[in-house]
Amino acid sequence: MTPSTRQSTRDRDRLPRYLAPVPRSIENLGLRLAWLVVAINLAGTAFGFWYYSGQFAGTPPALWPWVPDSPMATLLIALAIAAWKLGHELPWLTALAFFGNVILGLWTPYTLLAFADAYAPLDPLMYQFLFWSHLAMVVQAFVLHRITDFPVRAVAVALVWYASNLLVDYFVPVAGDLHHTIIPVARDTPMFLGADALGVVAGGEVTFTLLALFLALATRIKHCERELDRERATQAASETETEPAGGVESTTRP
Repeated sequence: MTPSTRQSTRDRDRLPRYLAPVPRSIENLGLRLAWLVVAINLAGTAFGFWYYSGQFAGTPPALWPWVPDSPMATLLIALAIAAWKLGHELPWLTALAFFGNVILGLWTPYTLLAFADAYAPLDPLMYQFLFWSHLAMVVQAFVLHRITDFPVRAVAVALVWYASNLLVDYFVPVAGDLHHTIIPVARDTPMFLGADALGVVAGGEVTFTLLALFLALATRIKHCERELDRERATQAASETETEPAGGVESTTRP
Protein backbone atom coordinates (compact mmCIF):
# COMPACT_ATOMS: atom_id res chain seq x y z
CA MET A 1 0.00 0.00 0.00
CA THR A 2 1.43 3.37 -0.98
CA PRO A 3 1.76 6.29 1.46
CA SER A 4 -1.01 8.23 -0.31
CA THR A 5 -3.36 5.23 -0.06
CA ARG A 6 -2.61 4.78 3.61
CA GLN A 7 -3.17 8.47 4.24
CA SER A 8 -6.57 8.48 2.52
CA THR A 9 -7.52 5.32 4.44
CA ARG A 10 -6.74 6.97 7.74
CA ASP A 11 -8.83 9.98 6.68
CA ARG A 12 -11.84 7.71 6.27
CA ASP A 13 -11.11 5.92 9.54
CA ARG A 14 -11.05 8.97 11.78
CA LEU A 15 -10.45 7.85 15.36
CA PRO A 16 -12.17 9.13 18.51
CA ARG A 17 -10.77 12.39 19.83
CA TYR A 18 -9.01 10.74 22.78
CA LEU A 19 -6.96 8.65 20.32
CA ALA A 20 -6.46 11.37 17.72
CA PRO A 21 -6.43 14.72 19.54
CA VAL A 22 -4.41 16.54 16.86
CA PRO A 23 -6.64 18.49 14.44
CA ARG A 24 -6.85 16.83 11.04
CA SER A 25 -5.44 19.93 9.34
CA ILE A 26 -2.28 19.60 11.45
CA GLU A 27 -2.08 15.88 10.71
CA ASN A 28 -2.36 16.56 6.98
CA LEU A 29 0.28 19.29 7.17
CA GLY A 30 2.68 17.02 9.02
CA LEU A 31 2.23 14.26 6.45
CA ARG A 32 2.68 16.64 3.52
CA LEU A 33 5.87 17.99 5.09
CA ALA A 34 7.06 14.54 6.15
CA TRP A 35 10.64 15.01 4.97
CA LEU A 36 10.90 18.27 6.88
CA VAL A 37 9.61 16.47 9.99
CA VAL A 38 12.26 13.79 9.41
CA ALA A 39 14.99 16.44 9.13
CA ILE A 40 13.86 18.23 12.31
CA ASN A 41 13.86 14.97 14.25
CA LEU A 42 17.32 14.07 12.99
CA ALA A 43 18.58 17.49 14.09
CA GLY A 44 17.00 16.89 17.50
CA THR A 45 18.65 13.48 17.63
CA ALA A 46 22.08 15.00 16.96
CA PHE A 47 21.52 17.62 19.68
CA GLY A 48 20.35 14.94 22.09
CA PHE A 49 23.39 12.75 21.57
CA TRP A 50 25.58 15.80 22.23
CA TYR A 51 23.51 16.59 25.35
CA TYR A 52 24.12 13.06 26.69
CA SER A 53 27.81 12.96 25.79
CA GLY A 54 28.87 13.42 29.41
CA GLN A 55 26.71 10.53 30.58
CA PHE A 56 28.05 8.29 27.82
CA ALA A 57 31.55 8.89 29.19
CA GLY A 58 30.52 7.71 32.67
CA THR A 59 28.38 4.74 31.60
CA PRO A 60 29.58 1.19 30.80
CA PRO A 61 29.31 0.64 27.02
CA ALA A 62 26.90 -2.27 27.59
CA LEU A 63 24.34 0.24 28.84
CA TRP A 64 24.78 2.85 26.13
CA PRO A 65 21.58 1.82 24.26
CA TRP A 66 19.58 2.93 27.34
CA VAL A 67 21.31 6.27 27.78
CA PRO A 68 19.92 8.63 25.10
CA ASP A 69 16.19 8.07 25.70
CA SER A 70 14.80 11.15 23.96
CA PRO A 71 17.32 11.19 21.05
CA MET A 72 16.51 7.55 20.38
CA ALA A 73 12.79 8.39 20.30
CA THR A 74 13.31 11.18 17.75
CA LEU A 75 15.58 8.94 15.69
CA LEU A 76 12.94 6.20 15.69
CA ILE A 77 10.19 8.50 14.48
CA ALA A 78 12.46 9.96 11.79
CA LEU A 79 13.20 6.45 10.53
CA ALA A 80 9.54 5.38 10.77
CA ILE A 81 8.27 8.34 8.76
CA ALA A 82 11.08 7.99 6.22
CA ALA A 83 10.26 4.29 5.74
CA TRP A 84 6.59 5.15 5.21
CA LYS A 85 7.42 7.88 2.68
CA LEU A 86 9.54 5.39 0.76
CA GLY A 87 6.59 2.98 0.63
CA HIS A 88 7.94 0.48 3.17
CA GLU A 89 6.13 1.24 6.44
CA LEU A 90 7.49 -1.00 9.20
CA PRO A 91 4.86 -1.47 11.93
CA TRP A 92 7.35 -2.49 14.62
CA LEU A 93 9.44 0.62 13.94
CA THR A 94 6.38 2.88 13.96
CA ALA A 95 5.21 1.32 17.24
CA LEU A 96 8.64 1.90 18.80
CA ALA A 97 8.49 5.51 17.63
CA PHE A 98 5.01 5.96 19.06
CA PHE A 99 5.93 4.56 22.47
CA GLY A 100 9.17 6.54 22.64
CA ASN A 101 7.65 9.87 21.70
CA VAL A 102 4.68 9.49 24.06
CA ILE A 103 6.75 8.28 27.01
CA LEU A 104 9.72 10.65 26.70
CA GLY A 105 7.63 13.49 25.34
CA LEU A 106 5.60 13.47 28.56
CA TRP A 107 8.27 12.32 31.02
CA THR A 108 10.70 15.19 30.41
CA PRO A 109 8.19 18.05 31.00
CA TYR A 110 6.86 16.11 34.00
CA THR A 111 10.38 15.87 35.44
CA LEU A 112 11.13 19.53 34.70
CA LEU A 113 8.01 20.52 36.64
CA ALA A 114 8.54 18.04 39.49
CA PHE A 115 12.07 19.38 40.08
CA ALA A 116 11.42 22.97 39.02
CA ASP A 117 13.32 24.43 41.98
CA ALA A 118 16.36 22.23 41.35
CA TYR A 119 16.35 23.19 37.67
CA ALA A 120 16.32 26.90 38.50
CA PRO A 121 20.04 27.34 37.64
CA LEU A 122 19.37 25.97 34.14
CA ASP A 123 19.34 28.64 31.46
CA PRO A 124 15.68 29.73 31.03
CA LEU A 125 15.87 29.38 27.24
CA MET A 126 17.20 25.83 27.55
CA TYR A 127 14.47 25.00 30.09
CA GLN A 128 11.75 26.27 27.74
CA PHE A 129 13.33 24.52 24.76
CA LEU A 130 13.45 21.17 26.56
CA PHE A 131 9.90 21.56 27.86
CA TRP A 132 8.15 22.50 24.62
CA SER A 133 10.26 20.43 22.23
CA HIS A 134 9.40 17.31 24.21
CA LEU A 135 5.70 18.12 24.20
CA ALA A 136 6.00 18.47 20.41
CA MET A 137 7.19 14.84 20.41
CA VAL A 138 3.82 13.82 21.83
CA VAL A 139 2.00 15.78 19.14
CA GLN A 140 3.86 14.04 16.33
CA ALA A 141 3.30 10.65 17.97
CA PHE A 142 -0.45 11.20 17.69
CA VAL A 143 -0.13 11.48 13.90
CA LEU A 144 1.35 8.00 13.51
CA HIS A 145 -2.07 6.34 13.48
CA ARG A 146 -2.33 7.72 9.94
CA ILE A 147 0.48 5.45 8.73
CA THR A 148 0.01 2.25 10.79
CA ASP A 149 -2.67 0.02 12.29
CA PHE A 150 -0.48 -0.90 15.30
CA PRO A 151 -0.47 -4.70 14.83
CA VAL A 152 -0.28 -6.56 18.12
CA ARG A 153 3.17 -8.00 17.35
CA ALA A 154 4.51 -4.52 16.65
CA VAL A 155 3.07 -3.23 19.94
CA ALA A 156 4.67 -6.19 21.71
CA VAL A 157 8.09 -5.26 20.31
CA ALA A 158 7.71 -1.70 21.56
CA LEU A 159 6.49 -2.85 24.97
CA VAL A 160 9.40 -5.25 25.42
CA TRP A 161 11.95 -2.55 24.60
CA TYR A 162 10.47 0.15 26.82
CA ALA A 163 9.81 -2.33 29.63
CA SER A 164 13.52 -3.18 29.50
CA ASN A 165 14.22 0.54 29.76
CA LEU A 166 12.09 0.71 32.92
CA LEU A 167 13.82 -2.31 34.45
CA VAL A 168 17.32 -1.01 33.79
CA ASP A 169 16.50 2.51 34.95
CA TYR A 170 14.59 1.80 38.14
CA PHE A 171 14.36 -1.83 39.19
CA VAL A 172 17.28 -4.05 38.12
CA PRO A 173 20.81 -2.81 38.86
CA VAL A 174 22.83 -3.72 35.79
CA ALA A 175 26.61 -3.24 35.87
CA GLY A 176 26.51 -2.53 39.59
CA ASP A 177 23.88 0.19 39.87
CA LEU A 178 20.54 1.43 38.68
CA HIS A 179 21.06 3.36 35.51
CA HIS A 180 19.09 6.44 34.72
CA THR A 181 19.18 9.87 33.16
CA ILE A 182 20.70 12.16 35.76
CA ILE A 183 18.16 13.98 37.94
CA PRO A 184 19.09 17.24 39.69
CA VAL A 185 18.71 15.93 43.26
CA ALA A 186 19.80 12.87 45.21
CA ARG A 187 17.70 9.80 44.45
CA ASP A 188 16.54 9.44 48.07
CA THR A 189 15.45 13.08 48.40
CA PRO A 190 11.94 13.13 49.96
CA MET A 191 9.35 14.45 47.54
CA PHE A 192 5.58 14.19 47.83
CA LEU A 193 3.08 11.49 48.82
CA GLY A 194 5.88 9.74 50.69
CA ALA A 195 7.92 9.09 47.53
CA ASP A 196 11.58 9.88 47.08
CA ALA A 197 13.01 11.51 43.95
CA LEU A 198 13.70 8.24 42.15
CA GLY A 199 10.20 7.02 42.97
CA VAL A 200 8.68 10.18 41.50
CA VAL A 201 10.45 9.86 38.15
CA ALA A 202 9.90 6.09 38.09
CA GLY A 203 6.19 6.51 38.77
CA GLY A 204 5.94 9.00 35.93
CA GLU A 205 7.67 6.75 33.40
CA VAL A 206 5.66 3.66 34.39
CA THR A 207 2.45 5.68 34.00
CA PHE A 208 3.42 7.02 30.58
CA THR A 209 4.46 3.55 29.40
CA LEU A 210 1.06 2.15 30.37
CA LEU A 211 -0.57 5.13 28.64
CA ALA A 212 1.32 4.45 25.40
CA LEU A 213 0.33 0.78 25.59
CA PHE A 214 -3.34 1.67 26.09
CA LEU A 215 -3.35 4.19 23.24
CA ALA A 216 -1.67 1.82 20.79
CA LEU A 217 -3.95 -1.12 21.57
CA ALA A 218 -7.07 1.07 21.65
CA THR A 219 -6.14 2.39 18.21
CA ARG A 220 -5.69 -1.17 16.97
CA ILE A 221 -9.09 -2.18 18.37
CA LYS A 222 -10.85 0.78 16.76
CA HIS A 223 -9.36 -0.03 13.35
CA CYS A 224 -10.40 -3.67 13.72
CA GLU A 225 -13.92 -2.68 14.76
CA ARG A 226 -14.33 -0.43 11.74
CA GLU A 227 -12.95 -3.05 9.39
CA LEU A 228 -15.47 -5.53 10.80
CA ASP A 229 -18.27 -2.98 10.41
CA ARG A 230 -17.30 -2.47 6.75
CA GLU A 231 -17.29 -6.21 6.11
CA ARG A 232 -20.72 -6.57 7.70
CA ALA A 233 -22.08 -3.65 5.68
CA THR A 234 -20.68 -5.15 2.47
CA GLN A 235 -22.16 -8.54 3.29
CA ALA A 236 -25.56 -7.00 4.10
CA ALA A 237 -25.55 -5.02 0.85
CA SER A 238 -24.64 -8.14 -1.11
CA GLU A 239 -27.48 -10.11 0.47
CA THR A 240 -29.93 -7.27 -0.26
CA GLU A 241 -28.95 -7.19 -3.93
CA THR A 242 -29.47 -10.93 -4.38
CA GLU A 243 -32.81 -11.07 -2.54
CA PRO A 244 -35.87 -10.99 -4.93
CA ALA A 245 -38.25 -8.03 -4.75
CA GLY A 246 -40.78 -8.43 -1.97
CA GLY A 247 -38.71 -11.17 -0.38
CA VAL A 248 -40.62 -13.92 -2.32
CA GLU A 249 -38.88 -16.19 -4.78
CA SER A 250 -40.12 -15.48 -8.32
CA THR A 251 -41.44 -18.26 -10.56
CA THR A 252 -41.78 -18.55 -14.31
CA ARG A 253 -45.40 -18.90 -15.53
CA PRO A 254 -46.04 -21.51 -18.22
